[in-house]
Amino acid sequence: MQKLSMEQLNRADIDSFKRQEKIPVVIVLDNVRSMHNVGSAFRTADGFAIEKVLLLGITGTPPHREIEKTALGATQSVEWHYHKDNVEAVRQLRAQGYKVYAVEQATGSVDLQEVAIADGGKYALVFGNEVYGVDENIMQLVDGCIEIPQFGTKHSFNVSVTIGIVLWEFVRKLNF
Repeated sequence: MQKLSMEQLNRADIDSFKRQEKIPVVIVLDNVRSMHNVGSAFRTADGFAIEKVLLLGITGTPPHREIEKTALGATQSVEWHYHKDNVEAVRQLRAQGYKVYAVEQATGSVDLQEVAIADGGKYALVFGNEVYGVDENIMQLVDGCIEIPQFGTKHSFNVSVTIGIVLWEFVRKLNF
């Protein structure tokens, strides 16, 4: 067994990445405080070729050295937009035909592995603040809630870990 070199990985350059077909998923960061979590979301979005990232409310925006520390340049490859008004941003996504899911522990939530994902569908996944979760006003607008089953003692996963888990399930179901 030998690790692959960067050349062997044959990754797209930024211009090629911007032109390639994307997974029809938008990552929505609702008032995410940690710049490292924001950077991680960008890096994960790049890794899975996600359509774009929306940064809402107090969520930090590039350029910022703490975002870049974990994004490793993904802020240059991934399309992103900032909206101060998180509720209006979610309303716009719905008007654009996205099915909007909050990733949250809530009554009526559906376990991640049970989420029905349709070919040709467009999805927006809302990830909330590290302490307070998804804003209550957004919760009133979503099409549903997704929950990751957990078996330990902690209340939740870190938001960056949650993003990776949920995106993998969507990419797996849409691509494989």
